[in-house]
Amino acid sequence: MTRTVCLAQNPEADALLAEDRFALLLGMLLDQQISMEKAFSGPKVLADRMDGLDVHRIAEADPEAFATIMATPPAVHRFPGSMAKRVQALSQYVVEHYDGDVTRIWADGDGAAVFKRLKALPGFGDQKAKIFLALLGKQFGVTPDGWREAAGHYGEDGSRRSVADVTDQKSLLEVRDFKKAAKAAAKGK
Repeated sequence: MTRTVCLAQNPEADALLAEDRFALLLGMLLDQQISMEKAFSGPKVLADRMDGLDVHRIAEADPEAFATIMATPPAVHRFPGSMAKRVQALSQYVVEHYDGDVTRIWADGDGAAVFKRLKALPGFGDQKAKIFLALLGKQFGVTPDGWREAAGHYGEDGSRRSVADVTDQKSLLEVRDFKKAAKAAAKGK
C-alpha cells in the first residue's frame, strides 16, 4: 500500500516524505519560521541538489559546502546558514546514535521513551518532539503504548493543531485556522 502524504503540498516532495523517514525528520526540523509547505519541501530540494538524500553524506559534508547547498537560490530555508548547521548536527547525531537509521528512534519502547529520544535530537524541543510523535502515530502507524499521552494535545484524535493533522488541503486550512485563533486568544489575554 502506498502512503499518501500532503505536507509539502507538492507531489514529488510528498512522495519522498512518504517513503523516507529521514526526509520526514528533516522536514520537521526545518518547520520553523517558514511555511510548513516550504519546510517539508526542503528534503526534496536537498535530495535534488545532492543527488539523493543520505544522512551519512550530510553528516560528513564540509560545513561551508553544505551551507552553500542550503543557500543556493531558492534557499532551502529562510535562514540557510543556521539551518545548515542544525541539519548537519541532526544528521551527525542520527549517525552517531542510530547508525544513520532514524526508524531506530521509535522502533522500541513506549510513547514516553520515544518522546524522550525525539526530544534529545538536536533542534527538537518539547513541542517539536510532541508534534513529530503525533505525526508518526497519526499518519505513519508508529503507535507505541501511550503515544497519544506523550504527544499531549497534538495526539488527540480529530484535532487540527499541527502538521500531524494535515492530510489534505482542507485539513491544512483547518490547522491554519486553529493556529490563527490560538494566536488571537493569546494576544487577548
